[in-house]
Amino acid sequence: MKPTLPKSYNQKILRACYEFELVEPGDRILIGFSGGKDSALLVWALGLMVKHGILPVKIVALTIDLGFEDHFDPQPLQEFCAQVGVELVLLSTKIGTVALEAEDPCATCSYLRNGRMNRYAITHGFNKVALAHHHDDAVETFLMSILYAGQIRTFQPKTYLDRAELTVIRPLVYLREEEIKAAERFLPFQPVAKTCPFDGFTYRQKVKDLIASLNEDNPWVYGNLSRAMRSGRPQSLWPPVIEPPQRPSQK
Repeated sequence: MKPTLPKSYNQKILRACYEFELVEPGDRILIGFSGGKDSALLVWALGLMVKHGILPVKIVALTIDLGFEDHFDPQPLQEFCAQVGVELVLLSTKIGTVALEAEDPCATCSYLRNGRMNRYAITHGFNKVALAHHHDDAVETFLMSILYAGQIRTFQPKTYLDRAELTVIRPLVYLREEEIKAAERFLPFQPVAKTCPFDGFTYRQKVKDLIASLNEDNPWVYGNLSRAMRSGRPQSLWPPVIEPPQRPSQK
């Protein structure tokens, strides 16, 4: 069957690319391909857009084997990428072993994984890294930052990393997670089984479940969170903390 990308997906991805200026002619983009449903859609979409001349860029997919399994079979990922003309590179690591021994395994794994990907991009002449975060990820990150860090922030669709001289882009930011799950009807790919022992027990999962629960009772909750994370919205915040002056010591 001929590889296709439904119009609704195509429009939302291109909207993100143009609105946030994610892609420019001549870019060399390294796509993070974990083997999950999100990154599979990203590889598929960008692969087709490059193949049909919609995006005049060079793309390569990178899969980082975290070492949770004794044997990782890259063949299904390679066959999937080949259908849309995307080269796949595999990096074997022991990141999983290191992360499991850390105080914060999830943060450590993310830090090391991103570091390896960025290092590969730099050494092989890529100027951008594409990640498969979607709209739900952004909203969840926004609420997580408030609840767990006391900060009002989320990740940006486009971020320039000064030290690495790399730009991180997220072309799927206008797609909801339910849309990505529904993409299985046209994606000829079975997502790789998750091997992380912490999957489903993270702070992100707790926030995801919280939003879903609140949204069941009040369907506008998700939309309000989405609007609140946009700059330019009305704000009424307390001023910064001011410490009281020190009293002079009594002698």
